[in-house]
Amino acid sequence: MLVKIYPENPNPREVQKVVEVLRSGGLVIYPTDTVYGLGCDVNNARAVERIAQIKGLNLKKDHLSFVCHDMSHLSLYTKALDNQVFKLLKKHLPGPFTFILPASNNVPKLFKNNKKTIGFRVPDNPIILEIVRELGNPVLSTSIKDEDEVIEYTTDPELIHEKYGDLVDLVIDGGYGGNEGSTIVDCTDYPFEVVRQGKGVLEL
Repeated sequence: MLVKIYPENPNPREVQKVVEVLRSGGLVIYPTDTVYGLGCDVNNARAVERIAQIKGLNLKKDHLSFVCHDMSHLSLYTKALDNQVFKLLKKHLPGPFTFILPASNNVPKLFKNNKKTIGFRVPDNPIILEIVRELGNPVLSTSIKDEDEVIEYTTDPELIHEKYGDLVDLVIDGGYGGNEGSTIVDCTDYPFEVVRQGKGVLEL
């Protein structure tokens, strides 16, 4: 299913349609402020395992990220943020960043890797933020970007639907996506470390 949602004014009925798919354990491809993402409700273990299968991920070893709708939502899934981390996040979110933070007990066991950390995103994209707000839970975030693929297959929603339509339950057409991932910042230690430079420029 391909659903058109306009970022300027996400239609509540279409948003609700996506939320229902997520609540019933479905997989959704959605726009962010960087590349299109593949996600599900983080509390649905079967859906998470389906994504791991599609992407060839090891849930215990590979770093996965959560999309939260704002800082207060994010703070439910991470241990208490110290002042420096809080200021850094407040300055850069919403934006094209993934911040690695210590996971709290609210993070489902499925995601507890050896380091007990999780990546967090609050993308500057009204569509996915509205979906996550309505859902009430974070949405798993893993990009559909493929280094070897023709660029259009990861930026044009209709071509994304053509390629992934049989693997997922719904693809959101939120306009053309980007082709550069988020900047990943490890905040578990000082000084903060840019693990991967992407679209976001970190200002300390």
